[in-house]
This record gives sequence, C-alpha cells and structure tokens, in this order.
Amino acid sequence: MTRTQQLQQEINTLISSQKFNGNPPALYAPIAYIMEQGGKRLRPLLTLMACDLFEGNIPDALYPALAVEMFHNFTLVHDDIMDKAPLRRGKETVYKKWNADIAILSGDTMFAMAYQYTLKTKTQLVPSILQVFSKAAIEVCEGQQLDMDFEKQEEVSIAEYLNMIRLKTAVLLGASLEIGAVVAQASPGQVKAIYDFGIALGMAFQLKDDLLDVYGTQADFGKVSGGDIASNKKTYLLLKALQLADDQTRKSLKSLYRSDNQTETTQKIKQVKAIFAQLNVQNEVEKVMQTYYQQAVEILAHLEADEVKKKELADYASFLYSRDY
Repeated sequence: MTRTQQLQQEINTLISSQKFNGNPPALYAPIAYIMEQGGKRLRPLLTLMACDLFEGNIPDALYPALAVEMFHNFTLVHDDIMDKAPLRRGKETVYKKWNADIAILSGDTMFAMAYQYTLKTKTQLVPSILQVFSKAAIEVCEGQQLDMDFEKQEEVSIAEYLNMIRLKTAVLLGASLEIGAVVAQASPGQVKAIYDFGIALGMAFQLKDDLLDVYGTQADFGKVSGGDIASNKKTYLLLKALQLADDQTRKSLKSLYRSDNQTETTQKIKQVKAIFAQLNVQNEVEKVMQTYYQQAVEILAHLEADEVKKKELADYASFLYSRDY
C-alpha cells in the first residue's frame, strides 16, 4: 500500500466512524446519504498529504481534513438545488430525493458541522485553520454567485470565467493544502507555495470537469452527460467557441443557449457538440489545462520538502489531471 493509499484509508475510516444520523431524521438522513456515497475525497486527502509533506502529525490534521470534505459536500447539496440537478455521483441528488427545503436545511447543518470539525485539533492551530477555512468558504460563495450571474449575462469574457472557477473550485483545493501545511507548522514560504500549487491544480481540475461534462459518459462521470449545455452554463468550452466562431456559427450557438425547451435537450446537446467539434474546442481547453497543470508541477518541483513525498503529491496531481471521471 502506498503512502497516498494509507492516507486515503485514514480519511475513509474517520468518515465511516462518524454518526451523521440524528433527530429530526429528515434533517440528518440527507447528510448521511451524501457523506456515505464516497466520492473522490480529494480535498481531505490533499490536506493530509500537505501535512505529511511538511512532516506534520497526521492525527492533528484528520478532523480539519474532514471539515474541508464536509464543507465541499455542503456546497454540492446547495449547488444541486440551484442547478436543479437530478444526479450526483450516479445517484439522485439530495434535492431530487427529498426536496429543496430539506436540502437547504441539511446543507446549512453540514456547513455548521464543518466548523465544528475544524476545532478538533490542537488548540493553538485553530485560529490559523479557521482563518484559511473562512476565507475559502467566502470565496467559494463568491464564485457560485458569479456562476449564477453569468447565466443572465449576455457577454462573459474568458478572463471573467477563469476568475469564477478560481473562486468556485480552485481556492478550496488551495485551502485544503494550506490547512495541512498550517497543521504541520510549515514556514510561511512553504504555506504560500503549497496554496499556489493547489490553485493551479484546481484550475486544471475544473477545466477537466468542463470537458468531462460534455465528453464523459454518465456511467463514469456520475452526472447527466451534457448537463452544462442543457442548463445553458457558460463554460470555457462555450466561451472559446464563441471566440473562434464566424458570425453565423456564433449566432447559432447563442440561439441554442437561449433555448429552455426540455423536450429538445438531446438535439440541442448534439448540435452544440457538433459546433464544438467543428471549432476543435476540446483541443483548446486541453491546451489551457496543460498550462495550469505545468504551473502546478513547477511550483511543486521548487518546493523545499522531502523529495519522495513531493513525488507522491506530483503523482496524485497527475492522476487528477488525466482522470476520466
């Protein structure tokens, strides 16, 4: 078993030992439902890997890592309400299985529980951890609001989109790593470097998600294929296509993304994907992904830390970059 697998097992053991059920059952059953589904658990793993990288005490990082995972799942519960998403990880979303009101309350409870978990470590570490955690929580909400704002905006620039995914996705990966470094009492320079590594990796990770939403299969990705197209989301793929398209193709794309006719969704997705293929958009996204991933690789290479543990983190980053789910 590799060190990465050992740390993953530590996370899974901790999560499985938690008692998420409580009273009233309608509030806690959705929390148990989503937390027991599994998922990648990449954020808490990054917390433990960063702690390990800087020779920290893993038990001190376990509950802060769980806090990050609980917060992440809270955001998914609320995101699915806003997106009216039917599937998450191949199963019904909390919003779909119960209802929006229950999903809101259960999500709020998960947010509060996440803060409780941040306190379960050495007392002297708590203020710094809370500072990182709170900053990331606010930025994630800012990113989600921008994402919703973009749905109503006629024009969104690629720069605006990249800033949105930095807030909505990348900062939580950065914060996950930063919390691990804080627990290990790494130097300020090391803490900043590992955060920057997480931001670059998070940008590549989200762009990969954008691609998988369009080109991944529902069986592998766990979501409805083409969901972003169906819900008219302005992703990097769309924005790049609009940039590359001629006037007629641009007009066709904009018309397709104004459509809310659910009976024509399958045909809409097919037409949009055909335009993406015509413009070679997938290749354009992969080039930007590669740029961010290379940034992450270079930051990690220059980091002052144990080379063996750096390689473990580099290998995990490579796995996230090349994944197909």
